[in-house]
Parts: sequence; C-alpha cells; structure tokens
Amino acid sequence: MNDEVKLLLVEDEPILAGVVKETLEMKGYKVSHASNGLEGLDHFQRFNPDLCIIDIMMPQKDGLSLIEEIRTRNKHIPLIILTAKSEIQDVLRGFHAGADDYMKKPFSVEELLMRIQVLLKRSRTTGNPTPDLYYLGNYIFDSNRQELHFGGEVQRMSQREAEILKSLANHLNEITSRKEMLIELWGDDSFFNTRSMDVYITRIRKYLSQDVNVQIVNVRGRGYKLIV
Repeated sequence: MNDEVKLLLVEDEPILAGVVKETLEMKGYKVSHASNGLEGLDHFQRFNPDLCIIDIMMPQKDGLSLIEEIRTRNKHIPLIILTAKSEIQDVLRGFHAGADDYMKKPFSVEELLMRIQVLLKRSRTTGNPTPDLYYLGNYIFDSNRQELHFGGEVQRMSQREAEILKSLANHLNEITSRKEMLIELWGDDSFFNTRSMDVYITRIRKYLSQDVNVQIVNVRGRGYKLIV
C-alpha cells in the first residue's frame, strides 16, 4: 500500500485511462481520472493530488495549458506528461511548461509505475513545500500574506486564523483531525484551546460565506472538513 498517495490522471482515451487507473489502484494508489483539461483543473483543485499524469493532446484544454495553470498553483508537485508525439520539440515544450518527466505512447504501465515511484521519492527527499496560494472556489487564500481575496475585496486574517485555514486547505475535501490540528497549532488539545479553535472556525466560516460552494463542516468526533 502507498498510504493513500493520490494521483491525478488526465487522459481522454477511455480504454487507456481505464487500464492505467485500474493498474495504479491495484498498486495501492488513490486515483482520480479526468477526461479533458477543464475537468483536470477542477479535479486538481478538489482532489489535491500528490502527483499528476497528464496527456498533451486533449479537448477543451490541452495538457500543456493545464500544466501551466497547475504550476501557478503549485510549483513543486511532480508532473508526468503522456504524448503520442515523437518530435523532440514537443517534449521540450512539455518540460518548458513545467513537466518533470514524459512518456511516449504506447508505453508500459510498469515503466510508468517506476517513474511515479522515482518522482515521489525525489519529491519527499527534497521536500514538497505547501503552496502560498490556495484556490478555494471563488476565493484566493494567500497564506503567506494572511489574506483572503474574493473579487476585489481583501479580508486580512490573524496569524492563527490563517494557520487554521491553511491546515484545512492542505487537506481539501478530507477530514482534518481536530486533535492533530490542536496539537500542531497550540501544542495541546486542552478544553481552553478547543474552545478557542471553535471561535476561530466560526470567524473563518463567516469570511467564506460569500461562496455557497465553500464550506467548513464539522465531522462529529473526528474534526473538520473544508469542502470546495
């Protein structure tokens, strides 16, 4: 098993996508599949993957454009491009857009697995810093500046508010353990700190109230989930 390592596969050929997805899942990876570039960007924001596998030639938004958009959001996530093209210029364009590796179709899924393992190991060894900018529905959260942007409005946040929102955003659409967050941010999970967190969560919910698709929900007995 791969401890719930999440992979995003963006591929418009259904048969190839099915084979790759099934094989990766058999190896213990959690895989989200999108069939075009627009879906791919949406899945990237919702799924928060550890690595992306992206076909170059796709409808609606090609793979190179998708890679460029992903790189504006996360400069460190490993990206593998799939290409049916053999021209070196096409491969170079992929690297220029921000890809870390490429595979030419047709390819061996076993080789793809090996390349995934190498990139994930490299990412963990060098460190994969969390991004400064988080795209949460119609909001942009700048964790470094501690600012939440909505349209032309800017909500400045306290350091603690920004730390809590960043912790939730790093586990987007997943449960964030209340106890772990308390220990991480406060140092212990005492009753006083628990009540303090409740106050901060209430404030952050108010900040996010202008987009109905962005919610922080309580998961009873476990923690919180930031849903986008």
